[in-house]
Amino acid sequence: MNQAVFDIGGAEYSIESDLHTHTRFSHGRGSIEDNVKAAADIRLKQIAITDHGPGHIGFGVPRKKLAEIKAEIIRLRREYTNIEILFSVEANIMGPDGKLDINPEEYGFFDFICAGWHFGAFDGLTPAGIGRTIGNLLWSSSEKAGRKQLRHNTNMISNAIKSGGIKFITHPGDKAPVDMLEIAAVCAQTGTLLEINTNHMSLTPDIIKDILLTDVLFIINSDAHSPGRIGDFQAAIELIRETGIDPKRIVNLKKL
Repeated sequence: MNQAVFDIGGAEYSIESDLHTHTRFSHGRGSIEDNVKAAADIRLKQIAITDHGPGHIGFGVPRKKLAEIKAEIIRLRREYTNIEILFSVEANIMGPDGKLDINPEEYGFFDFICAGWHFGAFDGLTPAGIGRTIGNLLWSSSEKAGRKQLRHNTNMISNAIKSGGIKFITHPGDKAPVDMLEIAAVCAQTGTLLEINTNHMSLTPDIIKDILLTDVLFIINSDAHSPGRIGDFQAAIELIRETGIDPKRIVNLKKL
């Protein structure tokens, strides 16, 4: 039974993919096969394994392990022929220039790249990085500090998007203050998707109503850290209903 079928405005829609999931290779609680089986059981057409890039101090997958993940996905593709299994990585945005912890020459090793900003990326261990991390933790302590952090974070993420090669930005605005309208505009210009992440519902109704002024497109993902959350999209559907997002602007939402 396909559990990812929803009523939106009196019409039925299905979500056919979950392209942001984690396994025990980073900080998930299941194996790659556990995630694949959970997705196949609810008849998703696509599942992606997107463990953290090697630049994350606590959860990053060492580069030598990335080949192991890919080999396991290739093996599972032969066994689970009713679902497309994609190999990706949730790259970390590392610093002011928007550099990722996956180098452009490595992009072809993956089916696609998604990226986001996280506390715990290696940049946070440099003196400047420590300062930025503290600033993000304390950004609301003063109006001036908040403006400074917002501008820095917005520039950093915008630069990453402009560098090209990113399919979607993960949990936008969740970890630190950003100008979401500006980021949405850059995404629209570059064809980069914004993620509606049901594990981190950082795109509030008010933010959504603002960024709908741009032509940005969206993708819904669970950011599942356990197999039981694969295909958990309900919070995103409620956001769509509340804000009136045109379903045509969500790339993995299909009208039945």
